Amino acid sequence: TQPINLIFRFLQNRSVVVINLFYKKKVISGIIIGFDEFMNLVVDDACEILLNSEQIKIGRILVRGDSILLIYENFSIKNN
Repeated sequence: TQPINLIFRFLQNRSVVVINLFYKKKVISGIIIGFDEFMNLVVDDACEILLNSEQIKIGRILVRGDSILLIYENFSIKNN
């Protein structure tokens, strides 16, 4: 599976994903609603997840593709 195909599957399924960012070691959770060929992501209902598991709601954000270290589906949160 190509990385773009996996991101497209997350987008189609409206999966809640966790995105680990390279810079400042931040962790973001949300729903991918758009992306481009550079893997820039538009994420809706975004929250920053802190080390103590506290979440700070951010809203809709754009994540630059070159700052993404890891993306995975968050199975503990089901989105209908």
